[in-house]
Amino acid sequence: MMAALKLHSKATQLSKRPRVATKSSPNSKSERKKPKIETPLVIRRSLRTRGIPPITPDSVDSNPSPNKSPIKIETSVKTLGPLAMSDTYDSTHSDSSFIESIVGMAQKEASNSSVGVLCDVEENKKNGSFKLESMSLEYDNIARVVPGRITDVRFFPSSSLRMIVVGNKFGNIGFWNIGDTDETNEEPQVYLYHPHQAPISGILVQGNCLSKIYTSCYDGLIRLMDAEKEVFDLVFNSDECIYSLSQQKSDSNCLYFGEGRGGLTLWDNRIGKSQSQWVLHEDRINTIDFNCENPHIVATSSSDGTACTWDLRYTDGDKMTALKTFTHKRALQSAYFSPSGRNLATTSMDNTIGIYSGGNLEDSASIYHDNQTGRWISSFRAIWGWDESYLFVGNMKRGVDVVSAVENKQVTTLQSTYISAIPCRFDAHPYEVGTLAGATSGGQVYIWTLS
Repeated sequence: MMAALKLHSKATQLSKRPRVATKSSPNSKSERKKPKIETPLVIRRSLRTRGIPPITPDSVDSNPSPNKSPIKIETSVKTLGPLAMSDTYDSTHSDSSFIESIVGMAQKEASNSSVGVLCDVEENKKNGSFKLESMSLEYDNIARVVPGRITDVRFFPSSSLRMIVVGNKFGNIGFWNIGDTDETNEEPQVYLYHPHQAPISGILVQGNCLSKIYTSCYDGLIRLMDAEKEVFDLVFNSDECIYSLSQQKSDSNCLYFGEGRGGLTLWDNRIGKSQSQWVLHEDRINTIDFNCENPHIVATSSSDGTACTWDLRYTDGDKMTALKTFTHKRALQSAYFSPSGRNLATTSMDNTIGIYSGGNLEDSASIYHDNQTGRWISSFRAIWGWDESYLFVGNMKRGVDVVSAVENKQVTTLQSTYISAIPCRFDAHPYEVGTLAGATSGGQVYIWTLS
């Protein structure tokens, strides 16, 4: 039956017929293949082959190069005039109660003649009230004060009100009146302002007027927060980064700040200009600290690997000769005098804490401590407690190492299950023995007190 249909012969005839070419319509789209877009070949080259120095803790965000700071703000972006506190306020709740409390605190302490007597550590020791093991961290003494990494933390030098001020890498200034909570959610009540555009490098609360606070920043600006006038006023503007800020306790009219590559500038607010400028180091100055017993003596630490002591009474124009130089193998993050002024402690990226004592600081001790914080955590800076006995410094295991300046070794570590981030910057309350603030790169502040 299939043969009768002759299907095979008909298929052969059809295959031999010539094919008719069809012309495409001029309106029809060409069916030519689109050229394939080639993905550019990315050749990965090491920093060494490109002639770029390696990324180390000395060169990262926690310690940027003074020659080219990645966070330096151009002059055109800066707001050079005074800023109303209301215009810089970043919190949702009102700050009126905060301003009233800080102004009231300043007026109260200005009229109180008994204020200003620092805590007597020796008396506390005799009474048995100061013991390291009695320092504890309570849940209510924890607050996230600012977003992001904290670069500086300070207690208000007040015996009537326990308040903290911190600065972060975004240029925020945050305040926390410890124990003050939000009535709606019972969370710690914090007050956040944004007067700067880059990391805060220094905070100075004026002891003679607690409603006035100086802040310095990598954007080259120094501002004065005046709570009575409700303004962040402009004090100084530089084309260089400002890396550190300090002040003699006996002189509230002058500011000392580390500017640019190793420069130290003396600014006099009474005349509104710099009195002196010196180049003291080959690299940026990270800390400036005055000797409380001899206010003419100042210690500086630098990323050039040295810490120096200087006598401001003996200068030759823009030159100054160091009284003593302390050399480390890597960058110095801090150099602080002890409360008596007789000892000096340094913290270096070479994983050491140096302790210098004696009449001319000729006796030295080097204590190993892991100071490699990396680029996301503020560098460790060991601070003195309330006498010559102990230094406090953070560690990478979310604790606070306590170093004995008498035994020249680490003696204990403050730990707590409440600590969720690494405390890296510290301040000891000037009027309350055992009250210690530790700030983290997550914006939290922990307050240790005597239990």
